[in-house]
Amino acid sequence: MTRVHDMGGRFGDGSVIPEAEDAPVFPQEWHGRALAVTLAAGFLGQWNIDISRHARERLSPKDYTRFSYYEKWISGLADLLIERGVLTLEDLKGGNGDTPHPLASRALKAENVSAALAKGGPADRPSKVAMRFQPGQAVRTAHPSANRLIDGGHTRLPIYAAGAQGWILRLHGTHVLPDSNAHGLGEAPEPLYAVAFTASELWANPENPKDEVVLDLWQSYLEPA
Repeated sequence: MTRVHDMGGRFGDGSVIPEAEDAPVFPQEWHGRALAVTLAAGFLGQWNIDISRHARERLSPKDYTRFSYYEKWISGLADLLIERGVLTLEDLKGGNGDTPHPLASRALKAENVSAALAKGGPADRPSKVAMRFQPGQAVRTAHPSANRLIDGGHTRLPIYAAGAQGWILRLHGTHVLPDSNAHGLGEAPEPLYAVAFTASELWANPENPKDEVVLDLWQSYLEPA
């Protein structure tokens, strides 16, 4: 079953129009605020990046297709805040006054933002899962593209690459598996590879058949070809 957010390589959505080099980072003032509040809420420690991504994916198809980029961000955040018990619907409506929140001490302060962003959030972890593939080895991706742990759950294998044959370019090390981490099932780190595919393997009529697409894919998405 396809998912509305999985739009990569899909036909019929029109051309990708690059922004001008001098275009503002945030075309509207509230876009920057939406990014800021999303990052700040993440520092409350109530969810991880994979849970946050899955919240945006779970927006209703009607909303997902009509919302702009940052409308998706702020809507996914609102859902998370309520689902995780951080806020209530009345809180979001501004109906519960200015009582200090129990998580207020975890708030990301303005003076700490630069250091926090520079530090990042590395997802490499030690793992007992043995590496199955070597650079240059032919592999095939799982088909269909789906979370094998949770029906309809989060996965980083795009639909357009499901069942495609490619080859291993390199090993990135062992990293948190989003399919598990997005659903509170633990980080379950496993080998992560850069996998190359020819355009002709992914699409029936590519403009440049010999072009290569490189995807970062977890080991559980792959089988020997």
